[in-house]
Amino acid sequence: MSIFQSDIWKIGVIDAPLSDILKEGSLSSFHVHWLPETGSFRFLADPFGFWHKDILYCFAEYYDYRTRKGEIKAFSLDKNFRVIEQRTVLSEPWHLSYPYIIEDNGEIYMLPEGYKSGKLTLYRAKNFPWEWEKVPEFSFPCAAIDATPLYYDDRWWLFYAPPSPSFARTGELRIAYADHLLGQWQELAPYPFNKGKGNSRMGGTPLCLDGKVFLPTQNCLNTYGGNIQFISTSLPLTIHSKFENHTKITAPPHFKRFTNGIHTLSAAGNVTFLDAKYCAKNVLHRALIDLRYRCSK
Repeated sequence: MSIFQSDIWKIGVIDAPLSDILKEGSLSSFHVHWLPETGSFRFLADPFGFWHKDILYCFAEYYDYRTRKGEIKAFSLDKNFRVIEQRTVLSEPWHLSYPYIIEDNGEIYMLPEGYKSGKLTLYRAKNFPWEWEKVPEFSFPCAAIDATPLYYDDRWWLFYAPPSPSFARTGELRIAYADHLLGQWQELAPYPFNKGKGNSRMGGTPLCLDGKVFLPTQNCLNTYGGNIQFISTSLPLTIHSKFENHTKITAPPHFKRFTNGIHTLSAAGNVTFLDAKYCAKNVLHRALIDLRYRCSK
């Protein structure tokens, strides 16, 4: 995003597992059920789905350019992927996004990105999906960006980008591990496993297939969230693991104006969530909205 444009994202759901999309190598043949758009200079992005008591829920970043701060919204969906109910379920003084949902030992957790708070915070569901509380015993060494957990081989793994230097936020992939979700977390290596804006920042759910792990990463070379670049490496993960590029997923023409980017592909059982963007260039309109909002405060 630049001062000359605003990225506007919307969320869709595909009635197919993420593994099918990975094998197909394209979104062109998949029908997308789009969630309603949110209005001028607002958007929904970073969708993560979760099934609970046979109901499909979607958690996403809700961003308003007038307040310049993201919050987490939850949506319950019917069998046709239409919204039944929606609420803001998490709001902090800092920006929130990337609400990754985890189930562990009978509890449901959310691990959103909130690096401007200076730390990575885990939340536990008090009343799923509408009420959440902080988990004070969770501790991670840094304010990890787009932290993406994976439980594999009796251990938790966390793929993330560090908050500094600024290049690393989209240009480094690091890996940590712990025997328990709450920690203690340790870095697998003192160096990034990938470097560069094309395939380092996480963008969805890891997949373990055929003895390999496939990670959806954001390709930010030409624009933020330009497309999803899957990378893969053999399991188990070690300090010597090397990732290589696999499938690249782009926004197809049938997304119409929302073809300028895609930066999340996440699995929820046999369905897949995604986001797609277009770049709004009406800078004057945005400035007037900003001015009107600030004058009303």
